[in-house]
Amino acid sequence: MMTIFKRLFDFYINASIHVAVAVCALSIITLINFNLAIDWDLIFVIFFATISSYNFVRYFGLAKFHHRRLASWLKHIQIFSFFCFLALCYFIFQIDQQTIMYLVILGGITFFYAIPFLPRKIFVDGKKNLRAISGLKIYVIAFVWAAVTVIIPLLNENYSLNNDMVVTSFQRFIYVIVATLPFEIRDMQYDSLKLGTIPQRIGVNRTKIIGVLLILIFYFIEFFKDDIDYQKLFVLPIIALLMLCFLAFSRTNQSQYYSSFWIEGIPIIWLGLLFL
Repeated sequence: MMTIFKRLFDFYINASIHVAVAVCALSIITLINFNLAIDWDLIFVIFFATISSYNFVRYFGLAKFHHRRLASWLKHIQIFSFFCFLALCYFIFQIDQQTIMYLVILGGITFFYAIPFLPRKIFVDGKKNLRAISGLKIYVIAFVWAAVTVIIPLLNENYSLNNDMVVTSFQRFIYVIVATLPFEIRDMQYDSLKLGTIPQRIGVNRTKIIGVLLILIFYFIEFFKDDIDYQKLFVLPIIALLMLCFLAFSRTNQSQYYSSFWIEGIPIIWLGLLFL
């Protein structure tokens, strides 16, 4: 029984279901904080789009390398991703056309994040995709997450651009950068030095110091909003403290689920606290 549970749990993580739930949680948090109705069609689009895009980025090169001799777990993820893509094709036509256009633009960024498309000489190890541009990876991820979880849900509800929207987007951008730092610390032993990740450039300890400063900005920038809901404000220091603890205990030799489950699960805890 435990073996079956572990296999299902590993599939839940490796098939990007957990990260998709986290992205949806952040999108719902945005709508709750702006007192807007939850468009479940859009949430389903974000869920299935996250699974499809994450699995495409994570396993594109691996699948290409193995060709027809794919490991069984990767075949299962490919089949699952295919059905998620079909579900995405259904739900995307249930939302506003302008929102579809924004998602297509972000989809293009995701596509070029994994697919080679420009001259080899400016990229790390000749891979020719956005992911391989030295030092760019973390900022591309943060931008896409901020756009998907803040800008698109608000624009979909015809929310006008204002100070609170800009502050929330910047706040979410910072959150994703901090949440990505433990992954970069973990991957230091595997990543090419030419990638120029933050821990590679300044070391683990200085990365953690930068992370702490970003967490402080993440919290205190909330007070720059025009409309502050003090009932919801008490959740932010809890989330900031969680981020601080996970960052402080990050190391290159992490447990299997430290980053991929616990850190990526913070938005789910955040949403749960808001409901409470």
